[in-house]
Amino acid sequence: MEPVQSGQEPMSFSGKPWLQRYPADVPENINADTFSSLLDMFEQGVNDFAEQPAYINFGKSMSYRELDNQSRDFAAYLQQSLHLAPGERIALMMPNLLQYPVCLFGALRAGLVVVNVNPLYTARELKHQLTDARVDTIVIVDNFAHTLAEVMQDTPVKNVILTQMGDHLGTIKGMLLNFVVKYIKKLVPDYHLPNHIRYSTALSKGSGLRYIRPELNGDTLAFLQYTGGTTGRSKGAMLSHRNVLANVEQCLGMYGPVLKMGAEKVVTALPLYHVFALTVNGLLFFRIGAQNLLITNPRDLPGFVRELKGYDFTCITGVNTLFNALVNNEDFQQHDFSSLKLTIGGGMSVQRVVAERWQSITGSRLLEGYGLTECSPLVTVCPYDMDGYNGSIGLPVCSTEVRLVDDDGQEITLTHTPGEMEVKGPQVMSSYWSANDAESAGPDSPFHDGWLRTGDIATMDEQGFLKIVDRKKDMILVSGFNVFPNEIEEVAMQHPAVLEAAAVGVPQEDSGELVKLVVVKKSGVELDEKTLKAHCRQYLTAYKVPKVIEFRDELPKTNVGKILRRELRDQAS
Repeated sequence: MEPVQSGQEPMSFSGKPWLQRYPADVPENINADTFSSLLDMFEQGVNDFAEQPAYINFGKSMSYRELDNQSRDFAAYLQQSLHLAPGERIALMMPNLLQYPVCLFGALRAGLVVVNVNPLYTARELKHQLTDARVDTIVIVDNFAHTLAEVMQDTPVKNVILTQMGDHLGTIKGMLLNFVVKYIKKLVPDYHLPNHIRYSTALSKGSGLRYIRPELNGDTLAFLQYTGGTTGRSKGAMLSHRNVLANVEQCLGMYGPVLKMGAEKVVTALPLYHVFALTVNGLLFFRIGAQNLLITNPRDLPGFVRELKGYDFTCITGVNTLFNALVNNEDFQQHDFSSLKLTIGGGMSVQRVVAERWQSITGSRLLEGYGLTECSPLVTVCPYDMDGYNGSIGLPVCSTEVRLVDDDGQEITLTHTPGEMEVKGPQVMSSYWSANDAESAGPDSPFHDGWLRTGDIATMDEQGFLKIVDRKKDMILVSGFNVFPNEIEEVAMQHPAVLEAAAVGVPQEDSGELVKLVVVKKSGVELDEKTLKAHCRQYLTAYKVPKVIEFRDELPKTNVGKILRRELRDQAS
């Protein structure tokens, strides 16, 4: 790999140059064993901040004490009524609602492994994840119950706990919201799930049952957080209690100097089932006793902005598309940002124009970070003392080693010279859930000499700032979500008129990349873009559906017949 054009001559470096750039009050290392488990962190939090508001959603506030009581009741129900043993898997399939933290911490308190599920999954995607993780129990909002009903009999799921949007909002307000959602907006398609359990019933029964605190330690599995592999098949990254706790402490190490225990107010618009929001919004801000405003549907931008009125938030996280939408909203521009001290962007690249406009409007620097599901997720973040946007993904977080390697696996020691980024640290997963999967061993292993291979090509400057310049793997990044070409191609090939298909990412100003599908039709058959898109929508979540479809007579291939996606990407850029 040749040095990129940076305007500077490459120079040699050794060690960890980023440590010299850390602000003076940011530690080189953190204690990954501050807590022995997430349960220990939870118990300290609900004790220290008992009377303070923990979460707000649809105008309803839940205190840390209420979260303690209700998650205890849920844990007791799981243990005593459903007889779930520590280590069994429970899926959570819901947007940002008060039910989510109750179920999340209730499941962890019962010693279960949490499997977060995107509520917008198609039946096909849901079936794969539930089957692969061998999920016994699922908590699902009834808006999405029809998807589960399609595949329920083909999964190992035995217990279905159904909740409605308004279940935590009180009798009158909750019933009204549930009525509007179901009968006015018609957002609850018909479903048939016999023997399901109502969420409210679970809490009620659990309140009269005994809770038994499980024996947990740092090595205990906490999450199966699903991501894609280079095979295109979604797989579960095995994140232990210590992995996740370490990343929480790493975030605290980098940003703790500007955060005050028990005094922060954070906005959570990113879904908590996404690993970035899970660790940063869901756990870091719990760790410091923050008040957390949960936004259920950030795509309803006018509704989102209305919820911000009167909420003098001090912190907000998001992806580039969210920040771009906000800075272009006139009502948001009129908000009082005098309390805002920390803005963190992740999930996808932050664009200069968005970062600069955000800083101009809010007075807060938009600090970009980078991570992977396999790293719980944060690997690098921009330090809190930056003046503004510098186009980088920041510096490695505390207790994290990052190196760049060339095509031969040799470490690069020249600045501004591209290489594949590899990571070591206490936040890195042990392996994927399917230990015998091709991606967990052999030449396709995610590890190289004990380092996690990220698949991203980056450069490092003299201070240790990293910039992503390319992707080694074929993953497509759409608004912060991983999309893997093989999955798109597999679905496209199911159409009887498709002979060959290749999916690539095309840079797009507002969402990072969009999915482009290049197709070769079978001879003598008719097929148009509209028909093929409709076919893909049946099997793929909306953000995975190709936005552009191009028909060709042939696809570029190697001499052994492998499709050259990189050539297609280059042609599309």
